[in-house]
Amino acid sequence: MLNRRILLKSAAAATAALASGSAIAENGQAENAVAEKFSLGYAPHPGMFKHSAGKDVLDQIRFMADQGFTALEYNGLPSETPEMQTKIGNLLQQLEMQMGVFVAYGSFDKPTFARPDEASTAEIMAAMKNAVEVAARVGAKWCTVVPGSIDQQHPDSQWNKYGGPRLATGYQTANVIDMLRRCVDVIEPHDLVMVLEPLNWYANHGGVFLQRSDQAYALCRAVDSPSCKILFDIYHQQITEGNLIENIDACWSEIAYFQTGDNPGRKEPYTGEINYRNVFDHLRSKDFAGVIGMEHGNSRPGIEGEKQVIQAYRTADAGHQK
Repeated sequence: MLNRRILLKSAAAATAALASGSAIAENGQAENAVAEKFSLGYAPHPGMFKHSAGKDVLDQIRFMADQGFTALEYNGLPSETPEMQTKIGNLLQQLEMQMGVFVAYGSFDKPTFARPDEASTAEIMAAMKNAVEVAARVGAKWCTVVPGSIDQQHPDSQWNKYGGPRLATGYQTANVIDMLRRCVDVIEPHDLVMVLEPLNWYANHGGVFLQRSDQAYALCRAVDSPSCKILFDIYHQQITEGNLIENIDACWSEIAYFQTGDNPGRKEPYTGEINYRNVFDHLRSKDFAGVIGMEHGNSRPGIEGEKQVIQAYRTADAGHQK
């Protein structure tokens, strides 16, 4: 009986051939067994290719490598056991793949950074210490931090009729900076970088503190640490502010990581309005050598949808051949 690895390699070869235009022989095998590596560090996440590779995360990573991907993104990595984290790290090293972000701390509806209290501060510090341990197991350089919501009037407050925040915006910003500096104190000695992700209010995360790229830039400059940088999510920033390339350039010195997703719909490139070939060409022209997390869903179900995701990135990546 063929073992699982051989079967997966065969499936990978077929999908790679479809994605790259290679022919498939009558016996079903692709002429090119492994696809050419992508020119940029696009990082799928577990579950994106589960129909092609099966449910096992390690098999999915092998499948990603066979398709030419050179990185992995796994937001939920801290929920895996330490043993599994170590297995993932060892496999990535073996396949010469980069580890992208995992979520070290994410709060979306509580002002844990803008108006911290003793309990939330303890929670944040514990999460950052855990992030250091997780990163060591998988060889990660970056972890995501979402610094809570704005501090606003409770809907039932008698003062809510006056509108506005419960704590003035300037004080909230100062509190966020102070908390970020405390996070840096934990992770900087370990060369781990927390990347701050601005999120859109309009389609996904209304009320979060961090929305705009210029706001993230100002926070990073204030914290003034190599361990506090920006995660520029192209999907979120297209919704919030648009003008993608200009904004990327404006805060380039503080950007450490990118994520993708087309708008509307938050699916793979070429399902919405963003010209991803031009965006990727721009990143390539700036010699970006980091990871671009594919933080989106598949527009179509099943294996055909997974093939379409791979083809979308092949099309977007083709600009480097100009």
